[in-house]
Amino acid sequence: MTDTFNVQDDLKLFTGEAPLFPLPNVVHLPHTWLPLHIFEPRYRAMIADALDGDRLIAMALLQPNQELAYESKTAKIHRVVCLGRIAVEEKLPDGRFNLALRGVCRARIESEIETEQPYRTASLTLLSDFYPSEPTIDRRHRQRELLSGATEILPELQSDPLLHQLLDAEIPLGVLCDVLTHSLGLSTLDTQLLLEEPDVDVRSDLVLNHLRQRQRKVAAGVSSGFPPTFSRN
Repeated sequence: MTDTFNVQDDLKLFTGEAPLFPLPNVVHLPHTWLPLHIFEPRYRAMIADALDGDRLIAMALLQPNQELAYESKTAKIHRVVCLGRIAVEEKLPDGRFNLALRGVCRARIESEIETEQPYRTASLTLLSDFYPSEPTIDRRHRQRELLSGATEILPELQSDPLLHQLLDAEIPLGVLCDVLTHSLGLSTLDTQLLLEEPDVDVRSDLVLNHLRQRQRKVAAGVSSGFPPTFSRN
């Protein structure tokens, strides 16, 4: 594994706790970038505190039918989140923030912590990618299957230097799955399922299935809106 995918520096100040940022339609993934515009007072306070500390926040997805409870601290959220680090910030004159959040790793909410802050805070357990000792797939072949499928849908990736970096680097299969999932622009629930899948072999099966479904749509001339800009991490 190359240093590019080493997240230890991002986590060196992590205390086991992080503020939660629940949203109804956003799932962040490790090794991808998420632009955020922060305007609610409670989340302005959260970002200010994070910038004064470890710069880490956990993006969480609201569970279905919880939108009406969004303003409260009791809205139900999925327990697997993405811990991200604020990499770039711009504070606007009126107190709002523009941010670029870089996904660091998966985490599971163990419990929420009562604080006097207007935002939610949780105790987290970090989750590592799981590579079964007896693989169910040929992982190197699977990497090329995934990259080939992506370039078939997006021919311009063939001349993209990032593609060649992915081909040449010792990129872990789990990282590749996350980057391609981000690029596919799947539904929030499909993306959440991939965030929650620790087994990299199984995750790669799911991503490959999504790629093949998209390939069939492209072959049939069905517009899919694929994808957003390829994540450059």
